[in-house]
Parts: sequence; structure tokens; C-alpha cells
Amino acid sequence: MSENENDQKRLEIGKILRKAREEKGYTLDDLQQMTKIQKRYLIAIEDENFDELPGDFYVRAFIKQYANTVGLDGNELLQKYDDQLPQTKTEEYSDHLAQAVETRANQRKTVSGSVDKVRNYMPTIIIACVIVLVLAAIWITAIARNHRDSSTRIDNSSVSVSGESRKKAATSAKKASAKQSKSTAIKLQEAPNRNDTSVTYTANQLTKDTTLQVEPSDRSWMQVRANNNDLLNKTLNNNEKTSVKISRDTTSLVITVGNARATKLKLGNQEIDFTNNGRYKNTRNVTINFGNAQTSSSSASSSSQASSSSARPNNATQPSAANNNSRPQTSASQQNNQPTR
Repeated sequence: MSENENDQKRLEIGKILRKAREEKGYTLDDLQQMTKIQKRYLIAIEDENFDELPGDFYVRAFIKQYANTVGLDGNELLQKYDDQLPQTKTEEYSDHLAQAVETRANQRKTVSGSVDKVRNYMPTIIIACVIVLVLAAIWITAIARNHRDSSTRIDNSSVSVSGESRKKAATSAKKASAKQSKSTAIKLQEAPNRNDTSVTYTANQLTKDTTLQVEPSDRSWMQVRANNNDLLNKTLNNNEKTSVKISRDTTSLVITVGNARATKLKLGNQEIDFTNNGRYKNTRNVTINFGNAQTSSSSASSSSQASSSSARPNNATQPSAANNNSRPQTSASQQNNQPTR
């Protein structure tokens, strides 16, 4: 083949590539973006100025990539124009290949060295992580313990405060109860018309029902009248304690005692010293006026009781045989022995 034919055939490669690019509608700028080959190299390939390329190795590589991008078979094109293209197995190609191999080897060595370093430091890293985890666990445990201790202290203080509050409340209640009982205690004021057989007291109106307690230490006859109504009328034996309910609306309470020296009276847990510490041992009639009761009427009632009971023997602890046989077996005999009202 002559030199002119070789040149003509050689120029066909550039024309074929340019024609394929134009049929695809690509510009050189588009092709540069797609192949990442500089535009001046693309122009050199189309003009077949292969000397402007970096080397013979890149001539075939760029032509193949160019052809594949514009829709041609790069390998087939390289085989067809193999005689017109620079040979790649040159000294330059060997240098590029050796350089590439050396570069890859260095990269492998670098990666291998990095892995070895990581492996060498791995035990230290693991120990450090374990230490950090242990310290974190200790810290969390300490925080939880402090929280429980603070909660326990708060609970204990609350219990202590609650206990003190209950004690204070109980003490206040006791004081209030004592004060109330003291304020509601029945205060008896003795009238000046006392004699050997009767005594009269005045007191404030009762605010609630109370109890009259009778505690004889020897045989004694008792009669209790409230607002002229009989509440008790019987003979009490030795140590035969009894109690009588006194309504709060009572205005006059008359107590007739058959054996004053051996009888103890309590009104609302307050003892009535109707004998004045034994000075008046024969006191038989005790009258208590509550509220606005008239002393004169009470005195009159007391006098009436005293006169009516004069028929009874003074010493109730030594009743006659007739009295023992008749009281309180029948209502008739009891009425005969009752004081006249």
C-alpha cells in the first residue's frame, strides 16, 4: 500500500468519528463532559493529529472511548485501523504500566499499614471502652443512690413532721378538752340560809345532760326529785353505788339523804360537799337550783321535804324491825314510810 493510500485511510478515522458525533447531535463540549477527555484532545483525534496527545498509550484509549460514546464499536474501529495507529507496547507504555503497578502496590501497602496500626491499637481501644463503661455505671449508680437517700430523708422528715403534728394536735385536743371540761364543770354556789338539816346551792343552767352518782358506805335511804318528778326512791345497802340521769332542762334538783355521814354525792364527776367536811353530819335535804330558779321556792320545797321527812328516824343505818319488814315489800307500806309530799 502506497503512502498516499495510508494517509487517506488514516484520515478516514477522524472523519468517521466526527460524522458519528454530528449524527448524535453532540458538540465537542458535550463530548468533553461525557468522556472526561479534554476538548483539545478530541479535536486532535478528529484531525488525526495524534502527536498532540500525551502519548501513544492514550491514542488508542481515547479513540476507543470516543467511538463508544458516539455509538460506534471501539474495538472494531481499532482493529480496522490498527496499522495507522501508534503501537501501545512501547517503552512509554511499559513505563506507564510499571508506574501504575507501583502505585497500586504502594496503595496496598498504605492500606495494609493502616489496618496493622488499627489492629495494634485495638486492645488499647477495647480496654479504654471498658473503663469508660465501668465509670459510667459507677456514676449512674451513685446518682441513683443519692436520689434514693434524698427520697428517704424526705420521707423520714415527713414522717417526723407528721408525728410531731399528730402529737401537737393530740396535745391541743387534750388541752381543749380539759379547758372545755373545766369551763363546763358545774359550779355550785352555797346559799346563805343553811342549817343543820338542809342546804341550798345555785348553779348555771346545765348545757347537757349529766349524772348524779350516789356512793353509800353504809345502809342509806335515798330520794331524788327533779322538777318535782321522782327519779330515785329506794334504800341502798352498803357500797351499793347507783347513778341517776339529770336532764339538762332541770331547774330544781332535790336530794333527800337518810344517812348523810355515810353517803357521797357527785354531780357530773364533781363531789358535793353537803356536810361541809363533816360539820353538818345530819344534813338530810340538798337542793340545787339551776339557772333562773327561785331560791325562795326551793327553800320552801326544802322546808317541806324537811318537815315531811321528820317522821323518819334520824339514823337510817339502824331502821326498826317494822321498817325492815315493811320497806320496800309492798307499795302500801312504802307509802306509809315515805315522807309526806
